[in-house]
Amino acid sequence: MNRKRIAHLAPGIALCAAIALAAIGLQHLEEHWTGRPWLEALVIAILLGTLVRTLWTPDTRWVPGIGFSAKTLLEIAVMLLGASISFQAVLDAGLGLILGIAVVVALAIGMSYGLCCWLGLPKRMAVLVACGNAICGNSAIAAVAPVIGAKPQDVASAIAFTAVLGVIVVLSLPLLVPLLGLSLTQYGVLAGLTVYAVPQVLAATVPVGLVSAQLGTLVKLVRVLMLGPVVIGLSVLARRGSPTAKPGLSLNRLVPWFIVGFLGLALLRSLGAIPDAILQAIVPAATLLTVLSMAALGLGVDLKALRQVGARVTLAVTLSLLVLIGISLGLIRLLGVA
Repeated sequence: MNRKRIAHLAPGIALCAAIALAAIGLQHLEEHWTGRPWLEALVIAILLGTLVRTLWTPDTRWVPGIGFSAKTLLEIAVMLLGASISFQAVLDAGLGLILGIAVVVALAIGMSYGLCCWLGLPKRMAVLVACGNAICGNSAIAAVAPVIGAKPQDVASAIAFTAVLGVIVVLSLPLLVPLLGLSLTQYGVLAGLTVYAVPQVLAATVPVGLVSAQLGTLVKLVRVLMLGPVVIGLSVLARRGSPTAKPGLSLNRLVPWFIVGFLGLALLRSLGAIPDAILQAIVPAATLLTVLSMAALGLGVDLKALRQVGARVTLAVTLSLLVLIGISLGLIRLLGVA
């Protein structure tokens, strides 16, 4: 990366870093005053970022660095997390859970699409909401949009609400642990099946427990991999049913590089190729990058954008999420996850 590029990104990255450091500082104050961090730095960073974005709209000077932090640094953080996860966890999860994830995604897409159509949303908008809800939020919406030829305003509306609802899910999902009496393992599976973005799984699970965070991340990554078959399927349907659709595919859209990196590091860890000394440096670095990325994600959430989103879209996305949570809890009970 040349100096010009660094100078272009520096203001936004510095802003995200400042918010991240403030979040870490507030977590330390929590621990000092209450004895434990009721809100982790990951969550605080989202809240602070959202507050800043609501009160102030960053101009073009800040946007490139914020976008870089929210995407590239976020993806690096997720990739590094792979070094702390062994494939033995996949084997321990069992084939039933892996197949169950695929079933949950399929059912969630079908039921969400049906709900959206019932509420009168255009078919392409319904596909965006269904795929975003079932797989990985904004990433799925962005991947599916060109395949089905979605209108820009539909994409913008779907992403705007998904960003806000994603934060709400991160903050509220841990409440289900005491309400439903979920174990750390059960909650990890639930978070992996319902939280929209991979890094947001960390924000939703780290405050609950390390087991939840590890299993939740694993389940979420398997869920993200479902994007490939879904995009391919929609591409085939688009070719058959609509001459205006854009069914072009790219390898990066099907399997993002950071997922390949995550799996590669997990494989190295499973083979014992990553020494503990290096691992002890990787994990804190991944955590710090994740907090910084959460600040960037918060800066991308404009609560005012909800005014531009129709009531039907709001209802459709909310109901779709509730359906996804219901299906996920059903899978957990069906598989007998302890």
